[in-house]
Amino acid sequence: MTSPAALLSGQTPLAVRMRPVSLDEVAGQRHLLRAGSPIVALADPQASSPGAVSIILWGPPGTGKTTLAQAIARSSGRRFVELSAITAGVKDVREVMQEAITQRDLYGQTTILFLDEIHRFTKAQQDALLPGVENGWVILIAATTENPSFSVISPLLSRSLLLTLQPLTDEDIGLLVDRAVSDARGLAGAVALGDEARSALIRLASGDARRALTGLEAAAAVALSHAAADHGEDADGADEAGSAEGEDAAQGVPAVTADDVAQAVDKALLRYDRQGDEHYDVISAFIKSIRGSDPDAALHYLARMIEAGEDPRFIARRLVISASEDVGLADPQALGIAVAAADAVAFIGMPEGRIPLAEATIYLATTAKSNAAYVGIDAAIADIRAGGFGRVPLHLRDAHYPGAKRLGHGRGYRYSHDSEFGIVPQQYLPDELDGRRYYEPKNLGAERDIGARLERIRRILGDR
Repeated sequence: MTSPAALLSGQTPLAVRMRPVSLDEVAGQRHLLRAGSPIVALADPQASSPGAVSIILWGPPGTGKTTLAQAIARSSGRRFVELSAITAGVKDVREVMQEAITQRDLYGQTTILFLDEIHRFTKAQQDALLPGVENGWVILIAATTENPSFSVISPLLSRSLLLTLQPLTDEDIGLLVDRAVSDARGLAGAVALGDEARSALIRLASGDARRALTGLEAAAAVALSHAAADHGEDADGADEAGSAEGEDAAQGVPAVTADDVAQAVDKALLRYDRQGDEHYDVISAFIKSIRGSDPDAALHYLARMIEAGEDPRFIARRLVISASEDVGLADPQALGIAVAAADAVAFIGMPEGRIPLAEATIYLATTAKSNAAYVGIDAAIADIRAGGFGRVPLHLRDAHYPGAKRLGHGRGYRYSHDSEFGIVPQQYLPDELDGRRYYEPKNLGAERDIGARLERIRRILGDR
């Protein structure tokens, strides 16, 4: 039996030991591994052409970017060089390029350069890759968790194939976990994996193979530690017959339980990158859930952002925008509540700030909605940009400076408060836009009353 000490002795991590040695062992990404695909062609040692197109692998952590690169290296027989953008610089890249040229010219050997975390390279560092990729000195396999459209320079993108990796399915993760339990490179049958524990590992992995295998390794160590402790207690307090029974039990294989997994793995991995796609996708879903009047979905996405460490001020700003854009005058209190939540978060900080954020989220999601103010200001701006502004009517112009009255400024202006109802019929828009309507209240919430009042106002204003 593998001992807990062996599992925890600092040996190569399980996730690394279980890296596939060929593309046949890769779990998931079937859409990239069909016959004749760029990856399959690159891994084929019998390929007629020594060259191949460079590729950029884009996908979440734990989906197999490094795994694919190393499987290609093992299968293809080509020279393989690995650099990490975290530690490598332009000098390292140039050295790889020079050595690749030497290997090609002297031995006819093609070099595959695997560059992990390419999004961490600056523009100047990525520029250093261009000659090698363009001239075929190396076949570049670059990996990134961030959208290459934003993190990789255009010349490099245009010279490479962009391949998108998908999060692994539960079936894929289950296959990897089962293989790691039995494989000689993994736990070699030192433990058994109960159904509940297996399901927990798959669920907690959230599609991340590395997370699943790391969790399995830690849970196995917990199970083996418990088994060793139980065996020790049995040995200390047992009689001769009991000792024999303990020895027989010790010969069995400890089972990893759901409790072992819970002890080893704190919580599910939450995919969220404050600089990447998930940041924009989650905030988009958050706002659309509020707009769609679904408070439960809105709270879900709010919780995801909070747990991922999103800046609460960013969330608060989005709530203020939502109150103005989507709720508007259907509920005039909404903006005040959103601003109050933003002030509260700034005042009390986190984690308590989650409560006013939740209050504002629920209020905005459940109240009446109108985008009439948003539509109105955009329509007015569109007219201005199209040249539809005209001159301010004379009776509305400032008449306080010397000579203004001689120019006719203010002549004919009627003071609204002189009217019994506070409204007098006169023209306010420039002549070119007279009669143009921008604000059309909806028959929802407080705007129902605003609309009725506005209809009366417009009848008065039009009576001139």
